[in-house]
Amino acid sequence: MKFAILSCSTNCYSTRRLKEAAIQRGHEVKVLNTLKFAIDLKEGTPDLYFRTKQLSHYDAVLPRIGNSITYFGTAVVRQFEQMDVFCANSSNGISNSRDKLRSMQILSRHQIGIPETTFVRDKNDVLPAIERVGGAPVVIKLLEGTQGVGVILADSVKIAEAIIETLQSTKQNVLVQKFVAESKGRDIRAFVVGDQVVAAMRRVAQGQEFRSNVHRGGVTEQVDLDEQYRDAAVRAAQIMGLRVAGVDMLESKTGPQIMELNSSPGLEGIETCTQLDIAGTIVDYIAAQVDFPEIDLRQRLTVSRGYGVTELHIPEGSEYVGRTISDSGLREKDINALTLYRGTTVIPNPRSDRILEPGDRLLCFGKLESMRQLVPKKTQKQRRPPVLELPDSLASHHDEKSEEEK
Repeated sequence: MKFAILSCSTNCYSTRRLKEAAIQRGHEVKVLNTLKFAIDLKEGTPDLYFRTKQLSHYDAVLPRIGNSITYFGTAVVRQFEQMDVFCANSSNGISNSRDKLRSMQILSRHQIGIPETTFVRDKNDVLPAIERVGGAPVVIKLLEGTQGVGVILADSVKIAEAIIETLQSTKQNVLVQKFVAESKGRDIRAFVVGDQVVAAMRRVAQGQEFRSNVHRGGVTEQVDLDEQYRDAAVRAAQIMGLRVAGVDMLESKTGPQIMELNSSPGLEGIETCTQLDIAGTIVDYIAAQVDFPEIDLRQRLTVSRGYGVTELHIPEGSEYVGRTISDSGLREKDINALTLYRGTTVIPNPRSDRILEPGDRLLCFGKLESMRQLVPKKTQKQRRPPVLELPDSLASHHDEKSEEEK
């Protein structure tokens, strides 16, 4: 396998370990500075240049995109995707995870634990928002902070209000999150590769510090996660579109609460803590996946006119409840069920004899007009408002202008 690591930090621990692991396994590997690429676009042939020369062929790429170069870095990864090169993390996944608000919005659609979170801009919304997440103390976060920077614990409503107002006055976007008291000063970092948690550690803050990041002086201990925590970490990474991720979780009374996901997780802390060869695991995973490059499903499936991808809901009382997918008549309407979502369960490529239940959601590809007819009438009218005619006075004025233009 010819393998590239995209990184601006050639000598950092994570990059060195990944390169060593690839060489030990007999792969050809190069570290390519992300900022030295040029993206060339022309009809039918997306291409990349590196240090002014056309880039040779690579089988796989592992992006290590720093926060400061997210926009350009994800553009480079996107170009590799268009060239059908396997990318360990997709450009979309990196972008999603880099923005704390966007990642929480995406996760909130799914049945997965997250701290109650609110995002406001208007000063009058601050106090009601704090009350909605359970009142003080609350955690205030900058949207794009890393390594614990921009994370503040406000002990009272007055302090929280003052902090938010100050940050907003400097044009900073902030999130307000529920403070999970039982997890104060500690969290779990689960390292996900593919569909497995390959290592996990608990990070514990020292002294009065409530942030448990290693960069803040937090100490680590290896932890063996139970199935609930492993499943939450893997599902969060998959929802975000990441194959290699550091998933940070709080241990709450109700189970795991996903705090954030890191698309370029550092290896030094977790390898030192667990004494596991995580770099080697990542390289082995990539080597096994090189024939399966990231495909933008919607991009590929919607190029046929009149066809597209949508999600169909099966509500209580629907005529489809109790029917199998085969008996539903979807196939006869030129609609294919790609995935069935049932609660927290995801069933890919569901069998035709699968019986539909209330609350099911079907990700479907097919004829748009046929799928549109399956949307309830009331919702359909709201989504497709009629085009109104102009009032007589405006219509006559428009006619006069048209005559003048002639």
